[in-house]
Amino acid sequence: MDEHRYKKLQYLKNSNILPYVNSFKVPFSLAQIKEKYEGVQKSQLMENKYRFTVAGRVMSVREFGKAAFITIKDRSGSFQIYLKKGEISEEEYEAFKSTDVADFAGMSGFLFKTKTGELTLFTESYRILTKALRDLPEKWHGLKDVEKRYRQRYTDLIVNEHVKDIFITRSKIIKGIRDFFNDRDFLEVETPMMQPLAGGATAKPFITHHNALDMQLYLRIAPELYLKRLVIGGLEKVYEINRNFRNEGVSTKHNPEFTMIEW
Repeated sequence: MDEHRYKKLQYLKNSNILPYVNSFKVPFSLAQIKEKYEGVQKSQLMENKYRFTVAGRVMSVREFGKAAFITIKDRSGSFQIYLKKGEISEEEYEAFKSTDVADFAGMSGFLFKTKTGELTLFTESYRILTKALRDLPEKWHGLKDVEKRYRQRYTDLIVNEHVKDIFITRSKIIKGIRDFFNDRDFLEVETPMMQPLAGGATAKPFITHHNALDMQLYLRIAPELYLKRLVIGGLEKVYEINRNFRNEGVSTKHNPEFTMIEW
C-alpha cells in the first residue's frame, strides 16, 4: 500500500466522498461510443452535444493548470476525458484531485473533438468509484517478471494488452467448441470432481477428505469413466468441458489444474 494513496483515501472519507461505490451503471462500452461517433464532424458534435455516462480505470492524467486530460480504460478499450475546474462542482473537483492512476472513475458529459481530432468527453460530473492503494508497474517497461506475471494475473492483464486478448480468444474457442457439439445433438453434462477412485487416465491425483462420510476422495484426473456410464444409461451423445487435476509438476506452459474436453 502506498502512503500517499492512503492519505487521499482518508481525505475522501473525511470529506464524506464515498471512495468505493457499490453501483454505477454505464449503458455503453467505450468502444461502442468510439465506433459510433469517431467519424462524426466536430461541428456536428458541438451542435448536438451527445451526452454519455462512462467509467473505467484511470490510465493517465495530464494536468494543465485548472484543466486536465484523463485516459480511462474499460474492457473494450480506452477513451479520452477532458475535465476543467468550474465545469463540475467543487466536491467533484476535490474528488478528481484525489484521483491517481489505477483508480476507477465515472463521469458524465458531452462528446467533442480536440484540435488534433481526438474524440473526447467533456466532463460535466465526476465521481471516483474505486480508490486503488497500489501503483501500477512503471508504464514504459511494463510487467516483465515471469513469476510475478503468473502469480499476479490481474496486474498482468492491466498492463499487458496482449494478455487480455489471449483470455478473450480462449473464451471464444471454448464457446466455439460448445456450439460445435450442441449443433450436433450432443448433451453437455457435469460429472463428479471428487471421486472415490481416480480413473480414466494414468496420472497422480490430488487427495482430499470428505468429513461427513469420513472417506478419502480424489480430485478427478479425467471424466472418461463417468461419461461412459451416461452412455450406458442411454445418453448416447454426451460431452463435458471440465476442470481436471493432476498432481504432477508445474511450469508457465503446464498447470496441475487445467481444462479439457471429452465426448
